[in-house]
Amino acid sequence: MSEDRPHRRKRWLPTAIKLSIAALVVWFIHGTIIDACDELGEQSFQVDFIWLAASGGLYLLGTLPFALFWHRTLQTLGQRVGFGKTVRAYYIGHLGKYVPGKAMVVILRAGLLRGPGVDASLAVASIFYETLTMMSTGALLAASIVAFWFSGQPLLFWTALGIMVVAGLPTLPPIFKRLARLAGVGRMNPATVEKLDNLGYGTVILGWVLNAIGWAILGLSFWAVLRAMGLGENNPFGQFHLYTAAVSLATVAGFISMMPGGAVVREAVLTEFMIPYLGGGAALIGAILLRLVWLVAEMVISGILYLGGRRWGGSCTADPNRNP
Repeated sequence: MSEDRPHRRKRWLPTAIKLSIAALVVWFIHGTIIDACDELGEQSFQVDFIWLAASGGLYLLGTLPFALFWHRTLQTLGQRVGFGKTVRAYYIGHLGKYVPGKAMVVILRAGLLRGPGVDASLAVASIFYETLTMMSTGALLAASIVAFWFSGQPLLFWTALGIMVVAGLPTLPPIFKRLARLAGVGRMNPATVEKLDNLGYGTVILGWVLNAIGWAILGLSFWAVLRAMGLGENNPFGQFHLYTAAVSLATVAGFISMMPGGAVVREAVLTEFMIPYLGGGAALIGAILLRLVWLVAEMVISGILYLGGRRWGGSCTADPNRNP
């Protein structure tokens, strides 16, 4: 009887950890929703929920290129993981950003990828590589657009350019490989380090192209929010550069702030950027609505993928005997 107790503890410990992580994520998401709703309650506005749903759909579509690049990075590092499993881990992992410190994103993504053919240290390295590429691309887009269309705002330009340099340099293959080694990747298994050599400038270029596409679609998601408020042009490409620059700079600034989900910082930057075009009240409402729409979209897709992944089982996994 006494021998069974350690086995029971081993069986229950992973479940307890998963439940604790889920409770922590739900708690902080609940706080984010309450804060956003409180701020909206202080404003007077009407919205078209069909346009809000369209915005949520565009957000999920816009983040798909980021997930695709992460999957490509995993494959480049020799990780045998199916695209479905990567997408599932990517979207569910987004919920971790609402927990302070950002570490929960890494924990969720890496945990959902765990299995045959996946090295935990390389999975973590790929998460950092994808995230830095996403942020540096967003910052470069914002800086380019501000320099070309908004030359009278040098502070925004230099801020975006500075973020691009800080986030972009670590994505260069020689620098990233050195940083990964310093972080301990391959310390237990030297063969793991050799896989880092597979990262080349072709991966970098692919990442910038896919991420630029993603950021552009996220700009359209913001346009749809403005349409829901009865603002913005009917033609989404009339002010396309404005929406893309505003969303990318605000999101990157929120990430750099290390606040849960970029709360307050993202809304502050987005509001400040849009005040000359919408006015203070409308700009603030648009920023808050965008956060709520994206959060609801993340929760819906995460629920679908989590339950679907458990039901479909092997359909989200790769054959460990198949070459990547």
